[in-house]
Amino acid sequence: MARYTGADCRRCRREKMKLFLKGSKCDGPKCPFESRPFPPGQHGRGRTKETEYLLQLREKQKARRVYGVLEKQFRGYYEEAVGKQAKTGEVLLQILESRIDNVVYRAGYASSRDQARQLVKHGHFTVNGKKVDIPSYRVKEHDIIEVRGKSKELTPFVVAQAQAGSRSVPAWLEAIPSQMKILVHSLPARQVIDTQVQEQLIVELYSK
Repeated sequence: MARYTGADCRRCRREKMKLFLKGSKCDGPKCPFESRPFPPGQHGRGRTKETEYLLQLREKQKARRVYGVLEKQFRGYYEEAVGKQAKTGEVLLQILESRIDNVVYRAGYASSRDQARQLVKHGHFTVNGKKVDIPSYRVKEHDIIEVRGKSKELTPFVVAQAQAGSRSVPAWLEAIPSQMKILVHSLPARQVIDTQVQEQLIVELYSK
């Protein structure tokens, strides 16, 4: 499957804000965004005319990069959201949040969504007792996600247990580090999703 293989920090600089793609590195002094908070490239420091289209495009790119989704899949999520009886932008964010790689990250069992995606792909998780190794798998209300027995001894999960409580877990999830388990109490409403993105701009871009 195609995926982005470039430098993550360039994506943060392009969006002119931290997207927290590298886990703990983003909070430290070695984060490149701290020393170069401007877009990459020869003309990164120059002024860019911020047209309506550019603002919409940048917002869409920001959301894609935060959740690690390629354009074709992101567009598919948008088209699914359009068909729902609710605000399209809010449904789109709910779909992105319900991906299992995002849930693993939100629960504190991975330092970044990239790491969460890798852990899922390697088959370390089950959902309601069945192995799931597809990062785009969408969890549902009342699902129970668990780290598989032997996998609990792997370094990422040992670290996650040791650091339990250091990162807040959204109210729609419940993390139980002692059992390496995640309970999905509900799907998230917009007000509990802290992703800094203006979803209405994305809707406007795709609806043209």
